[in-house]
Amino acid sequence: MKFATPLVPARLIRRYKRFLADCQLEDGREITAHCANPGSMMGLAEPGEKIWLEPNDDPKKKLKYGWRLVDHENGHLTGVDTSVPNKALRKALEDQKIPEFASYETVRPEVKYGENSRIDFLLTQPGLPDAYVEVKSVTLSREPGLAEFPDSVTARGTKHLGELAA
Repeated sequence: MKFATPLVPARLIRRYKRFLADCQLEDGREITAHCANPGSMMGLAEPGEKIWLEPNDDPKKKLKYGWRLVDHENGHLTGVDTSVPNKALRKALEDQKIPEFASYETVRPEVKYGENSRIDFLLTQPGLPDAYVEVKSVTLSREPGLAEFPDSVTARGTKHLGELAA
């Protein structure tokens, strides 16, 4: 995955109000970064953690950094921007890079189904059954090397799973 601009390392000071994170850059400056993740991020938002930020110079954006990754400093990174997995998977599906879905030529995002639900991607191909693909950004980590989903009970998630099952 390539980001629009090179990422810069920082240390997390604290995350608050779901979408804000105070961070310390390597030069010692303290900044506030946007955290594009409304989840609890249990196990990923501990003060002192090494994180990676994406700088931006967009005058329309209030904050000049976006928090993109947690660096577990053991060779593992965890993405925290919930919009990234859908973008990455869409590109992989369209380029037919996932063997299980390589036979599908039509990739449609955000398709309505059931009772007022949407699937992240509907894959279709004559002669094959439709493939419903749901993407989840996993941010719950209670022990190193383990990722869990969901990170909290959610009525919307329960409804969504029921629709998928049907």
